[in-house]
Amino acid sequence: MPVPDVSQHTLAELISLRGRRAVVTGGARGLGKAIALRLAEAGADVVIGDLDEDLAVRTAHELSGTHGVRAEGLRLDVASTDSVVALADATVEHFGGLDIWVNNAGIFPNTPLLELSDELWDQVFAVNARGTLAGAREAARRMTAAGTGGVIVNVVSTAGFRGTGPGLAAYVGSKHAVRGLTRQLALELAPQSIRVLGVAPSYVPTVGNQLMLAAALEALGQTDGPPVDYMATPLLGRTGTPDDIARVALFAASDLSAFMTGSTLLADGGETA
Repeated sequence: MPVPDVSQHTLAELISLRGRRAVVTGGARGLGKAIALRLAEAGADVVIGDLDEDLAVRTAHELSGTHGVRAEGLRLDVASTDSVVALADATVEHFGGLDIWVNNAGIFPNTPLLELSDELWDQVFAVNARGTLAGAREAARRMTAAGTGGVIVNVVSTAGFRGTGPGLAAYVGSKHAVRGLTRQLALELAPQSIRVLGVAPSYVPTVGNQLMLAAALEALGQTDGPPVDYMATPLLGRTGTPDDIARVALFAASDLSAFMTGSTLLADGGETA
């Protein structure tokens, strides 16, 4: 089933998500919240899945109040397949279907390589890699059953293209895995008209990221500022904002990118140029 040719659609029609149903994992704060806000602004009904259920509910109320869409906040642990399945089922039950799934939830604990335990490695991969797989798989199952196609957007990282600061072996490995998974999912799901794209931001200051970065610096015994590898100024002269990334995710989720699948779009201000 080929994706439709949208060449005759207006720009407003191409960017509109009116009538589409979206899930954003880790969507209660930071990058996830920014993505959810842009999807809702474009007209999508949005389910916010997050470990912090109370914050997810508050974020959903903000989306519906600001943009007049249906929005729900539900607890989600992407490291638990049962939790991912339950969220996907709830989305179909409450909204009548599923068109867009954004795999945003992720962690980046910092541990020097010689101290990295198997347990921490497994935890990072359970959230960042297996969580992405579970979300994509459950979304694709429901999109395929409905026969309507859809879009899966995976939040990767510039760490999926290169090494980064010390102590992030598990994170870098997991994000390379997500980038590769994006290509493979695109290949397998194209016959069902399901597009799969990655969005790879550089480091973006958010409350969650800053807390994890502070812990990383402490683990490295550094308290006087972030290492250059973490916070190198991009070619465009400033650090990115959550909305810089959200706009690229909106492009990926909308018909503006209708003839794209398998790519990972760098949203890094030229950091990896």
